Amino acid sequence: MLRRLFTAATLTLAMTAAYPQTPLPPINADTEAVFVKLTAHAGVKQAVDFIKADDERTLKDQIELTEIAAPPFKEPVRANEYQKRLKALGLADARIDAEGNVIAVRKGSGNGPVLVVSAHLDTVFPEGTDVKVKVKGNRYEAPGIYDDGRGLAALLSVLRALNQASLKTVGDIVFVGTVGEEELGDLRGVKALFRDNQGIDGFISLDGLDIGRIVNQATGSRRFRIIYTGPGGHSFSAFGLPSATHALGRAIAKISDVRTTDEPKTTFTVGTLKGGTSVNAIAAEAELGLDMRSNSAAELKKLEDRIMALAREAADDENKRWDKKDVIKVAFKLVGDRPAGAGQLDSPMVHAARRGVATVGGEVRSIAASSTDSNLPISLGIPAVTLGGGGVGGGSHGPSEWFSPVNAWLGPQNTLLTVLSLVGVDGVTAPLLPKRVR
Repeated sequence: MLRRLFTAATLTLAMTAAYPQTPLPPINADTEAVFVKLTAHAGVKQAVDFIKADDERTLKDQIELTEIAAPPFKEPVRANEYQKRLKALGLADARIDAEGNVIAVRKGSGNGPVLVVSAHLDTVFPEGTDVKVKVKGNRYEAPGIYDDGRGLAALLSVLRALNQASLKTVGDIVFVGTVGEEELGDLRGVKALFRDNQGIDGFISLDGLDIGRIVNQATGSRRFRIIYTGPGGHSFSAFGLPSATHALGRAIAKISDVRTTDEPKTTFTVGTLKGGTSVNAIAAEAELGLDMRSNSAAELKKLEDRIMALAREAADDENKRWDKKDVIKVAFKLVGDRPAGAGQLDSPMVHAARRGVATVGGEVRSIAASSTDSNLPISLGIPAVTLGGGGVGGGSHGPSEWFSPVNAWLGPQNTLLTVLSLVGVDGVTAPLLPKRVR
């Protein structure tokens, strides 16, 4: 019955991954009661309808923001533009913090929870990448067009809807554009956000497209540069000295034979290699880039300990091969640390997100694990989910990344309803999101 209040639609799955599914508990009575009141409220219905009418404007924002390059560690130009747009929508306090995050608060009536809704400003693409959006029918192609240009634009649509319907919330809504979500940014933006702001009660990230996929499990990762060094020398006259590149090869062979668990999913890869100076020189230095991931912090630690031991063993083997001792040395440099964690399936945050999807006519197909800005709050025990921004797309992190605005308004509609249920609407509903004990 509630679904008739909103537009139902057939959703096209944009990015699908298979995850073992635990049967979901029924949506609890408190959440159902709140959504009954929300969907009957004229102002809320006005806001939801506005988002659909705002769809073309949201796509325009998405294209314009995508065409502002935001390479890793070089997000300021896009950040300045995002700050400007938040201010234009009435959030006069919009600021850029010391780390580069854009932060703006839409104050509630008081005594409610503080909920962050965010999207990330950065892309994976290096400086100089052509980010001009190319239109091919109903398909828009450009690096970063949906990861996370869509999330940034959807947040602006949610804010416009709140303003259009003059909705006053009980809790505060903090709109954030984060830096450092991608590549070796190592979640530096969201880490700074929680380091510098102790009063956050809940967190929502918009990342990806499919509203039928709710992320509340944090896939952790540890990334290292493993560096082998030695004296080096001429390939003929110095023959007999251990080689940094040979040690590196031994390490890769050992690492490639490591076995990991399927559940919890745990993975590794040697992604990059470099070293040596000449084809006729014994290498003095060589290094590899290692990525390790797991949905379990304990499994991730076990994997790290195992691979570090093998890397040291490779140096020892290379030294022994030439009857030397401690000539080749190995060092480890941590370059990425994304904490793992698991949110509760029965939390108010997940119930609200599931009910939001159902209300706009969608279906939750998976409660998933992924690596997003939500990793940090989940690891801290703070309720957090990552939601889809709506529409369909493909080619994420590639030069031919594309987006099509098929039923795209469902993303910001779902976000709006989820947010309103969590922070409460003044005089209509109490917040579902509890305030944390400080």
